Amino acid sequence: TWLAERRVREVMQEFSSTYEQQYAVALFNSVRFEIEGGGGPQSQLLHRKDPLAGRSIFSGSLFQYLEENQKWRNRFVSVPNSYAIRLYERKTAYDRGLHPKVTINCAGYKVLTSMEEYLELINTSLPGIKGKVGNQPFIKRVTQFPLILWHPYARHRYFCVMTEKEQKKWHAVLQDCVRHNNNGISEDLPVQTPAFTNAVRLYRQAKGHYGTWDMMCGQPPQILANLVMETLHSDLRDMIGPRLKGKMQQKQRNWMLISDAVYRQVLCHTNGRYKELVESCEVQRVPLDARLRTDMDQIVTSKEHVTNKIRALVSPKAEQLLQTSVQPYISSILDALMEPTSRGFSEVRDIFFKELVELSKNSLNGGGKEKLGDNMEKLSMLAFHPVKMQSCYDKVEELNLEGLQQRFDVHGPSVFVSRVQILMREQMDNSVYTFEQLFNQSLESQGQEDMCKTIQRCQDRVLKKYDYDSSTVRKKFFREALLQIIIPYMLKQLSPTCSPELPRFKELIFEDFSKFLLVENIYEEVVLQSVSKDIMMAVKEAAVQRRHNLYRDSIILSNSDPNLQLLGETPSVEWSTKFGGNEVDGSVDVAEVKEGGSSRRRKQVVSMIQLDGVPLPYESCLEVPGVELIPEEDAEMTEGKDGGKDNEDLDPCDNPKSPDSVNEIRGLINPMLEMVLPIRTGTVISEDGLEEDITHLTTKVETVSRKSHEADKPEEMVFESTSEETEVRPDASEQTAEVSTAESDGESSPKSPLVTDSSLGSDSGFQSLTSKGMDEVDPLPLNESLDKEEKITSPFIVALLAGEDDFKLT
Repeated sequence: TWLAERRVREVMQEFSSTYEQQYAVALFNSVRFEIEGGGGPQSQLLHRKDPLAGRSIFSGSLFQYLEENQKWRNRFVSVPNSYAIRLYERKTAYDRGLHPKVTINCAGYKVLTSMEEYLELINTSLPGIKGKVGNQPFIKRVTQFPLILWHPYARHRYFCVMTEKEQKKWHAVLQDCVRHNNNGISEDLPVQTPAFTNAVRLYRQAKGHYGTWDMMCGQPPQILANLVMETLHSDLRDMIGPRLKGKMQQKQRNWMLISDAVYRQVLCHTNGRYKELVESCEVQRVPLDARLRTDMDQIVTSKEHVTNKIRALVSPKAEQLLQTSVQPYISSILDALMEPTSRGFSEVRDIFFKELVELSKNSLNGGGKEKLGDNMEKLSMLAFHPVKMQSCYDKVEELNLEGLQQRFDVHGPSVFVSRVQILMREQMDNSVYTFEQLFNQSLESQGQEDMCKTIQRCQDRVLKKYDYDSSTVRKKFFREALLQIIIPYMLKQLSPTCSPELPRFKELIFEDFSKFLLVENIYEEVVLQSVSKDIMMAVKEAAVQRRHNLYRDSIILSNSDPNLQLLGETPSVEWSTKFGGNEVDGSVDVAEVKEGGSSRRRKQVVSMIQLDGVPLPYESCLEVPGVELIPEEDAEMTEGKDGGKDNEDLDPCDNPKSPDSVNEIRGLINPMLEMVLPIRTGTVISEDGLEEDITHLTTKVETVSRKSHEADKPEEMVFESTSEETEVRPDASEQTAEVSTAESDGESSPKSPLVTDSSLGSDSGFQSLTSKGMDEVDPLPLNESLDKEEKITSPFIVALLAGEDDFKLT
């Protein structure tokens, strides 16, 4: 604890000083851009500000492994438009608007689909603790289709599904959650965002870390926590690792619990300190802005004078470095970036085209207005459908920088892959939104006659605009990626000879302008300008090659729709309302969301994930899979509470000494249940009365079973329980399950304040702390609710502070 607090204090003190300096520089650049104007070519496609308003991403059920009691539990999962993963005990808790048991912010995580890959990662977590290839970690593989969320510092999450097809769907959804949360720094903040990114980069460069950084993901407080953990994690490992006792798997498990506890504490501190830092800088923004607008001409003139002096020092050394170590590799880097990126954007175009072809087919087949409304609703959310977009994302995953990573200090391609995938999603949504507006305008002006030709005309116009915009976006990405790779390398090579000479240039800057003109920033701009010409020439030469489908810069697409930009100011079309389409099927599933005492229907981008043709797996406790499908790890029954959240009940059928009368009762009731279960037609029972009868019937059976079992048990072995959960044991001779009624679920999950719309719509963990939904967010990690089930006791910290040499976690 003391070590984490001290390290946070040291890092934040140094970072705050750098951030305050970069804040003034970013404000100067922002005001200058506002006054002088500029910018690249105008986008041809329209852009909507909040495409996911009133939407959720998906929901479904899977199995989660609980480390506290080493059991697997069925969980209902919901992902709102903030892309946080919310886990509920069952669907009834979600329908009632109760708080989730766990909320996971996926920033910094990796999604793994094999235990072998996971074992390889955790074997590197502690030095000297290695597992044999093929060995299982401290959890048992319950099915052949696991899904694991792995984080270098935070707690790992373990899930599993029953089929390979289901695994692929869930993998796509989880990947989308990670992708969205990693892109947490808002681009709508022209001062705070560049100030923060430059401060992080300069801080790491001062420590000798140049190049890209994989943990530059999430909200600013999360990135700062990663910055602290970058050095703290290794110190803790060296200090605590040798003192861990037990078997290899137990050591790994205990170390991950320690790392997670420290990471949460660090995140809590960085969150508060960063908030104070931003507030203190914002207070000074108004007087700084006024001074800038008054003295802008003098500041610009002073900067040009200092820039020329620094260029005279740096340019000869930079030119020599360029010729010998950079220019020969620019084309190779560009080819490695362009091939998978171009394939990905081409796949986006193909999927968009196929969806419009399907729309035209349905129109020709006379689907009617309602069918058209349903299809347009699905098309509207195409960019945010992770399963449909997965083939586009897979194309970019092929990006490979081997051979260049060591030379240019590039840790890996993940930073560039994530950026391309975000750009692809934006272009898809822009295309869809532009088509919607053009199609709606045509319907209002020309009517609904000859719908197929109308779709075709709008399609052709949008595809032309997509070709131009995607070319512009890709070329901008290529230039930025090359700079991200080359500039840190050049700065590292030039630092020994140039950095000692920089302080003398500070004398050339007037004291009144010293806040806005920093020698370090001017020096980096000079290095950037020295290589920009070569990068621009390389991208222009690549544009000539037809295989990349890039427009040359000299080709400017004239705006053939002068009134198109006006359409962008109109809200998105509600196609289900316009054509009276139903919202039952496919990507327009709806869920009741209670807000402020009233309920409204929230449309769902992805339909509930389940096996084709089969009701939602194990939604009811009566449908829990058999023991041969979900084996559990042999462990003693955990007495008391399940992680502090719910008490565990002992199922009498799990006890081999249970009286035969209990099994006889279950044998009598099973045929009756088989008669009513086929009536289930989806995720809910079609007859409300039938659901009540089954619940009442199964409750009676459970009561009789429990009384029969408790009659033969010693008094001290009877466990009191406040709620019941689905539980399956590997040593049972038949499929067994604990039955929990909807009423008991409501009692076990305390009713909490209903979620507000602002909390659902915000994907910013930092902003959510100041929103009305504050009671839903855990003050430790951003966007992550830590309930009693997830809390970790830390006796090792107490023992460490007490000076004990050896300790063992139990």
